[in-house]
Amino acid sequence: AVTLPLAAHQSRLLAKLENLQPEIKKLAERLRYEVSVRGKQLGWSEKVARFHFKKNLRRIIAELYIRDNCHPFKATLLMWVQIPMWVCVSLALRNCSVGAMDSEVQEQFSTGGTLWFTDLTAPDSTWILPVSLGLMNLMIVEV
Repeated sequence: AVTLPLAAHQSRLLAKLENLQPEIKKLAERLRYEVSVRGKQLGWSEKVARFHFKKNLRRIIAELYIRDNCHPFKATLLMWVQIPMWVCVSLALRNCSVGAMDSEVQEQFSTGGTLWFTDLTAPDSTWILPVSLGLMNLMIVEV
């Protein structure tokens, strides 16, 4: 429910970034020509011309990112949400299974399952849960 919309958003951003590459390449070629002409007029050294080219190219690329609302850092949003979620869920599951010294909690886990997994403290011998979890993650990545 949380990661699927973020994965779709990330895919849209990456597609926008991919579509910007030809435009960036054309603008970089044009800028390189303009900087070389201007550098010859003002007598710039190669180092100064390279500095002006890089500075102006960064500015142009930033303007394109703003225009299309697709800054590359936004594409990392999914990772910044998934990592804390994974850590919290892992710690919660560990605390529930290993850290549960109370006999009441252990009893609830050993009798709290449904369908084919009646004992939540025993490994899933049918592999239905791990395979279904893997397929759901694959579906999220593919969508």
